[in-house]
Amino acid sequence: MDTWLRNRLLPMIRPMMYENNGPIIMLTVNSIFLKQFLREELGPHTVVYITYRSVVSSLVKDKIPRVYETDDCYVGRNTGLTQRLTKSHCPFIYSVYGGWYDNWGEPHHTVSTKVVTERLEYYLLTNVSVNVMMFHGGTSFGLTSGSSLSDKFRANPTSYDYDAPLSEAGDLTDKYLAIRDVMSKYLSVPRGPIPRATKKGVYGVVNMTAIDNVWNVAARLPTVWHRFPLTFEVLDISGGLVIYSPSIPSEILETARLNLPNVHDRGYVFIGGRSAGIVSRDQGLTTDLAVRIAPGDTITVVVESQGRISTGFHMDDFKGITSNATLNGHILEGWNMTAIPLTDTSILPDAPLRSLHHPPVTPGTPSGGLTFYRGIFTVPDEDPHPLNTFLRLDGWSKGVAWVNRFCLGRYWPEVGPQITLYVPWSILKRGQNELLLLELESAPCSSSLPCTATLQDKHVLDGPTPT
Repeated sequence: MDTWLRNRLLPMIRPMMYENNGPIIMLTVNSIFLKQFLREELGPHTVVYITYRSVVSSLVKDKIPRVYETDDCYVGRNTGLTQRLTKSHCPFIYSVYGGWYDNWGEPHHTVSTKVVTERLEYYLLTNVSVNVMMFHGGTSFGLTSGSSLSDKFRANPTSYDYDAPLSEAGDLTDKYLAIRDVMSKYLSVPRGPIPRATKKGVYGVVNMTAIDNVWNVAARLPTVWHRFPLTFEVLDISGGLVIYSPSIPSEILETARLNLPNVHDRGYVFIGGRSAGIVSRDQGLTTDLAVRIAPGDTITVVVESQGRISTGFHMDDFKGITSNATLNGHILEGWNMTAIPLTDTSILPDAPLRSLHHPPVTPGTPSGGLTFYRGIFTVPDEDPHPLNTFLRLDGWSKGVAWVNRFCLGRYWPEVGPQITLYVPWSILKRGQNELLLLELESAPCSSSLPCTATLQDKHVLDGPTPT
């Protein structure tokens, strides 16, 4: 760890520190070792702090010299005055939460402007320093959206909008203006006009065509054999898909029970190329499947990582099939495994941008799942530059989206609450642009109804959810 910190991470941070005219003002640590390490590598002027969940309980132990002690303060907790009265140096409250992150399948989280501004004004009135968490949430582009594990596993959407004062697209919100009004009572605020929200692009309906499937892509990639299933980490894939296929014992009868107890995080199960079900960590779908196996059949499990656990006590969470699988109680052995790193654009199906027509492609599943779809949309040449826009995928189920080979992230409108994906203007260009989708489950296509997507000017983060 110290080698990685010294040789990789800290050299990237050093020129960005405030004392080097960069934007990083402070760094947080969680141990004396890290504090000493930062001092040695970044110099004595680096401001270091540590965060506690409860200031009162932390003041009597775990002291770290020359490190500010701060409190992770949720809106509504009355800890600001407590910290101010019990500390001898300048008080600092780590966070006033302006919102919260979302989970797939659960309602969109918001915190009212009134609650945030009342708490903020209380802190400023008592001379407590405040950090608004998050002031701008932004987007977990690529496959960087995380997850959590407490009473159950929960995967986070691509959007990290957080109901923050600045929207995901960088626009000012009513919450921002209210916070500014409160702060102006105690601090001078910059004069001048307040920036308006940027204009958003409406680039219309995009016709999507199947151009490849996951099985074809996997056939072009190396396969690893091992007696037992290997995790994503052992296979050196940080995110994406891994296709697992074990040998089937010859004595297994036609009807059997396939048990996959620890699939992290979502597995699509096929017997002889036929769908046999889904095992899901976050949706609680069964890990014990009744299957019918004919002579010559294969078992195939396509496993998706839905995001690294980013908080709490389970951050050493492994992905993939993380324990033995059984068939009628027999441990399955002799596994072939193919990693599909979706963040590596070189493995994605390719076609000239000018090509609007593709030869017919067999979908990965009869419902159009495990299939890549491609479409072309146009940004008018007369526009000074492209505009921010939002990708809407009505009728699509679950998958990953790219624009001009930039990975926007995961979509899952079927469970919500995020319905649209933010498309920043900086990845667009005037003229033709490419939209690529990997649909994992079901596409809205039929012989009479083509597949389409829409680029619109409204972001939808509060769509319907099962709970």
